[in-house]
Amino acid sequence: MGPLWACVFTGVFFILFYFIFKQSKSEARQTTSSLVGWHRYATVCLNSALEQDCFVLTAFRKHGCQNSNLLFLFVDFQNQNVPHNSSLYKKPFVESFEETPLWVAVLTYMGYGILTIFGYLRDFLRHWNIEKCHVARERDEQKDFVPLYQDFENFYTRNLYMRIRDNWNRPICSVPGAKVDLVERVTRDYNWTFEHTGKVVKDIINMGSYNYLGFAENTGACADAALEVTKMYGAGVGSTRCEMGNLDIHEEMEQLVARFLGVESAMAFGMGFATNSMNIPALMGKGCLILSDELNHTSLVLGARLSGSTIRVFKHNNMQSLEKLLRDAIVHGQPRTHRPWKKILIVVEGIYSMEGSIVRLPEVIALKKRYKAYLYLDEAHSIGALGPNGRGVVDYFGLDSKDVDIMMGTFTKSFGAAGGYIGGKKELIDYLRRHSHSAMYATSMSPPVAQQIITSMKIIMGEDGTTLGADRLRQLSQNTTYFRRSLHEMGFIIYGNEDSPVVPLMLYMPAKIGAFGREMLKRNIGTVVVGFPATPIIESRARFCVSAAHTREMLDTVSRLIPFLTFSLH
Repeated sequence: MGPLWACVFTGVFFILFYFIFKQSKSEARQTTSSLVGWHRYATVCLNSALEQDCFVLTAFRKHGCQNSNLLFLFVDFQNQNVPHNSSLYKKPFVESFEETPLWVAVLTYMGYGILTIFGYLRDFLRHWNIEKCHVARERDEQKDFVPLYQDFENFYTRNLYMRIRDNWNRPICSVPGAKVDLVERVTRDYNWTFEHTGKVVKDIINMGSYNYLGFAENTGACADAALEVTKMYGAGVGSTRCEMGNLDIHEEMEQLVARFLGVESAMAFGMGFATNSMNIPALMGKGCLILSDELNHTSLVLGARLSGSTIRVFKHNNMQSLEKLLRDAIVHGQPRTHRPWKKILIVVEGIYSMEGSIVRLPEVIALKKRYKAYLYLDEAHSIGALGPNGRGVVDYFGLDSKDVDIMMGTFTKSFGAAGGYIGGKKELIDYLRRHSHSAMYATSMSPPVAQQIITSMKIIMGEDGTTLGADRLRQLSQNTTYFRRSLHEMGFIIYGNEDSPVVPLMLYMPAKIGAFGREMLKRNIGTVVVGFPATPIIESRARFCVSAAHTREMLDTVSRLIPFLTFSLH
């Protein structure tokens, strides 16, 4: 009964923690509002010193002032602490993040608690060989060694994830366009293994792929150009860029990317994940500070950790949280020594792929300029999908690309290709060519992939002599607005910005994750369902990705089925 009581205690603890967290957050809001008056008073008192702020701060450091509150006062006197600076935006910026209802949160915790209890029961049955154990575990002769498999860490995988594992890794056998063909598979041991039946399920509406502009296709200009390049160069390169793998098509692509982004130079990499994880360590190191959004992608998190820099996390898209970290970094400097940081790098994304939110870039740039920090912008999901010209979140807000120090993006979404890029000043790119592990040791990008990027990018820019690129950008924007409005009018809780093609539909309950994905597939609709640990434990969701390739009839089919399906799940 020990594990059972542990589960009950854990469930009660989570519920109590939720109530305490809500109460502390409410108190924090009250405390913040009471401090606003003090900040405004400080602003008025120090208004005459606006021209001298850097000199005053330098003087205080030089003379060894230890009064951190006074230093904080001088650094902060230009800040009005308003929630959001609306004057920086040229059009309304509308995002929706409805807080999880209390009763839903309690029921969700109870659902996970019940799953945990049954998990311990099944582990008990496996221990006594009453139920067959499929999980990898230590051999008896190795019991005195350091364990290779951590039993508790695998608890979630074998008892919770395995119940809904059939919702992921489904094999498709067609182009991942607006519709896909799916290889049918079955399981006879509760999702531990799968067998293909030999049948193909055709014409499934694809609401899961990142095919924002519909360039994932096997016909048309992109496919024809990639085929011609394959005949000329072959499919592989067999070398790194710095040795024998630097082709003229690579240089043509990088020059085009730099022109598309409006930067001095750009560099392409064969893998989007490695573009972040291998280049951030080349730019940052010990004695540097990285300020990272709490919802940044795993590749950004890994790159920050590999760099050896100090990492501090600010609340998602919260400019007050970011500014506080910037102020503290300038005032206090490095831990123990209090020396100034060598570099301060703000790391954000254009569109956050799990939330559907868009970064508040005008405010981030304003803070970056005020505190003399650097900005790393990951436009994996926003490049091609946002802006009147498809140039990403910078184009969306009508900003200058020179205000972003490091522009990163991938070719895997809007361009229907593979790999990633980094754009910026020529000095930055030249440095990365010599120091980036992804540039020095990775095989060059496949020539047909490079040609896919070139052709699709020229179509977006209108350099192909047609209006196809502009038509696709307009169609994506219209589809996004239409689909989001349809779900919102039906009363569903959806997250994110109204212009984001990533549309998360909240499910909350753990049992609904698997049920929703399966029932949608039965109705020939392919979706992505996401739960803990990819999302907070009480915010499981289904994520739809809208594409320019979707027709109005496809979107109507999906939006009509969702209310019926959610009602049946209740």
